[in-house]
Amino acid sequence: MSPPAAGPAAAPVHEHITDAIKAPALVRLDGDTVLARFETMKVYAALGAVRTLLRRGRIRPGQTLIDSSSGIYALALAMACHRYGLRCHIVASTTVDSVMRAQLEVLGATVDQMPPSSSLRLDQERRVRHVRRLLAGRPDMYWMRQYHDPVHQAGYGEFAALVDAALPGDRLTVVGAVGTGASTGGLTRALRATGRAVRLVGVQPFGSVTFGSERFSDPEAIIAGIGSSIPFGNVRHALYDTVHWLDFRHAMAGTVGLLRDHAVFAGLSTGAAYLAGGYEAARRPGGGPYLLLGPDTGHRYAERVFARHREAADPAELRPLRIGTPGDLRPPWSVLEWAGRQAPPGAVHTEDTEGEPA
Repeated sequence: MSPPAAGPAAAPVHEHITDAIKAPALVRLDGDTVLARFETMKVYAALGAVRTLLRRGRIRPGQTLIDSSSGIYALALAMACHRYGLRCHIVASTTVDSVMRAQLEVLGATVDQMPPSSSLRLDQERRVRHVRRLLAGRPDMYWMRQYHDPVHQAGYGEFAALVDAALPGDRLTVVGAVGTGASTGGLTRALRATGRAVRLVGVQPFGSVTFGSERFSDPEAIIAGIGSSIPFGNVRHALYDTVHWLDFRHAMAGTVGLLRDHAVFAGLSTGAAYLAGGYEAARRPGGGPYLLLGPDTGHRYAERVFARHREAADPAELRPLRIGTPGDLRPPWSVLEWAGRQAPPGAVHTEDTEGEPA
């Protein structure tokens, strides 16, 4: 007689929505390639930072936390403040849309939004100046400095443990947008600390100072969260083994291709990682498993990417230019074995270059 079938596992009942959305859905794409697709990955960064700062006594319940953001971190910080009884003030990029702003305001955050700008650098500099003005008048506010304070890497240790359990083995390749450096850096450092051989592949847009592509411009680029026109301190350049630079059209091809091929509706930085990760997996078939980071959903890109899906190129027909030095960098897609190089001169963060990228 067959044993009775096991019943369904009990679903956890979470104490707060942040516990429910911080963990990603792990989706196998092709062969050895797995996507970690988040609703908003920066919940790990915001929760980890807020918990650590509360524990250290740097902030207290009821205090106002302030930061500038292009949207994803703003929502994560507002949710963390909601959870822990803190106030939240966001200096929002021009890229923050009405839907995101409404969510922030309903969560109790106050929002100052910068006027429209065709320049991300101008948008960033305006936000930094505004944050400083607010801090001068409100010394009780605490500036989170998500791009510079390494406390934002603390939460990714929990994600690393999840990855290690789901994708066991001695080797792993992580592919993700560099952005603030907290997610790829925090995840990789935590995984390497276990003795695992982790190769880190970073993705950048053209025009970002972070890995030295500021001499280029991409008029269509709207990937505000994966690059910066201002140096910041959370990127540890020596952690990265390989760097891909992609223009907007290539990132759009990856984003639309991910939805078409795998029914995954995700943001533009996820599409960029999908294109770069597919190339890496094909070039190094024994280097997996390959973990692609998908930090958010595609809702913010509905009009400017998905509504233009007929314009998107077939990712299978796209190939990067392999370069030997940063000086050889060329649009629309280049790849360099970064091999632990130090930061380019323009990407070195000091107090004199203090600022907040998008």
